[in-house]
Amino acid sequence: MKTVKIKHQTWDIAADIHFPPGFDESRQYPAIISAHPIGSCKEQTAGNVYGAALAREGFVVIAFDASYQGASGGEPRFIEDPTRRVEDFRVVVDYLVTLPYVDAGRIGVLGICGGGGYAINVAMTERRIKAVTSITGVNFGRLMREGFSGYDPIAALEAMATQRTAEVRGAQPRVDNFLPASVEAGKQHGITDIDVLEATEYYKTPRGQQPHGATSARYSRNAAAVGWDAFHLAEVLLTQPLLVVVGDKVGGFGAYRDGCEIIGRAASKQKELAVVAGWSHYDLYDKPEPVRQALARVVPFFKENL
Repeated sequence: MKTVKIKHQTWDIAADIHFPPGFDESRQYPAIISAHPIGSCKEQTAGNVYGAALAREGFVVIAFDASYQGASGGEPRFIEDPTRRVEDFRVVVDYLVTLPYVDAGRIGVLGICGGGGYAINVAMTERRIKAVTSITGVNFGRLMREGFSGYDPIAALEAMATQRTAEVRGAQPRVDNFLPASVEAGKQHGITDIDVLEATEYYKTPRGQQPHGATSARYSRNAAAVGWDAFHLAEVLLTQPLLVVVGDKVGGFGAYRDGCEIIGRAASKQKELAVVAGWSHYDLYDKPEPVRQALARVVPFFKENL
């Protein structure tokens, strides 16, 4: 593995490239872009789990940090703007097609959680991407309009507008953490949703905790996400082979629901919903058995289509 910096407007994207065993720079390899979840970083599941596993199967895999997040540049920090997140993929593709050991005609994309929604969305208009896999993917725009806005998106947009005005007039930025400080704290505040509690157990303990895995977002810059939809025009523009992997232990973030929806809507002639029975959204991040079952579908899919 090596870490690289990729130029993006006036800042750099930080990325880790995972190489296959016996890597030979004089050969050409199929490549996969691996995208991290919302509020995450490349060292959490996108790189260390799925990136490393796919590299062992013969792919060059690049896991990158989103702009304004992780080790990537961009100011202000902690922006979760879907338009920017999607553009990051294009910049990474631009980088891949300059590498002599990457076959520019065999580039795929994989995303986890919100990264899965972004991967699906970018593939619609980035035709250099030839195959798409979503691992417990979530349509972040739908989630923002529902649970993340208290099912009142207009009130949330009004509050974001007020906060943005206050900040440009000199107020302290409001940076919200998506999660409680611990599982115990969440339960004490009456949280029962499996996704929130399991996310907290992943991100707030040594299991998944990383210095750049902030699980935070700048509130005043969330308005763009409220008006965005990962699946818009999928019936027309999403034609690449598509694999969607979900668990059937359903939580509030809605990956199972979103997975079923995109499989129904995608124009792809080859599309498949793989349900990993008995496992949840966050089990698919790093637990050996559900990850093994996911990879048993993902690896053949990419080998066939790349």
